[in-house]
Amino acid sequence: MEKVTRLVSQRAVVIFSKSTCCMSHTIKTLFYDLGVNPSVHELDEDRSGKEIEKALIRSGCSPSVPAVFIGGELVGGADEVMTLHLSGDLVPLLKQAGAIWL
Repeated sequence: MEKVTRLVSQRAVVIFSKSTCCMSHTIKTLFYDLGVNPSVHELDEDRSGKEIEKALIRSGCSPSVPAVFIGGELVGGADEVMTLHLSGDLVPLLKQAGAIWL
């Protein structure tokens, strides 16, 4: 979990993903379309990906990817991010974290 904590503290938006996961692709596309430049960690391409995935599951991510952190805090997976987006709460959260300046 220490590595996850370190990684999510380095950028306003951090996404843990798998390159073959369609929901991960959808969430990354959403953030790119909003003008966010997230730090993306592809767990299936990272030597310590399995360790990170286990840590994400222990922290409550189910399924483990996509796992989205905004401002160092776990937002959740695709369902939580899409709920925030559809309710109009995602953009203000991104502004507060310094990820966008609209």
